[in-house]
Amino acid sequence: MMELTGRCLCRSVVFKISGDVIRTGHCHCESCRRATSSPVTTFLCVATTSVAFWGETLRHYASSPGVSRGFCGNCGSPMSFATERRPGEIDLYVATLDDASGVEITRHWYWNERVSWLHCEDDLPKEED
Repeated sequence: MMELTGRCLCRSVVFKISGDVIRTGHCHCESCRRATSSPVTTFLCVATTSVAFWGETLRHYASSPGVSRGFCGNCGSPMSFATERRPGEIDLYVATLDDASGVEITRHWYWNERVSWLHCEDDLPKEED
């Protein structure tokens, strides 16, 4: 069981994870790229009951049917991703963690949607979706 903490850029939204990480990965899908203005986004997934937020309440955007993206209403930092396809789970952005050194990234998602100009040269499994 890991205990991890994180926050948004302006420190208005803070969170603590007290539970096991279910999965981790680098997401290359177009939706995540546009939501973060980045070529790739790295997530860790935990049970919704394992994370506690405090400070300002996350604002949410339904980026596609059944998907909710949480962000700080003050600074706009992306904070969470949830999908109805995985009830009881929430994905958090690894880059928001105070210390991500203990988080091992295990795969790439949506490899078929990656940008051509970023070269990822690792041995992680590369899933198409």
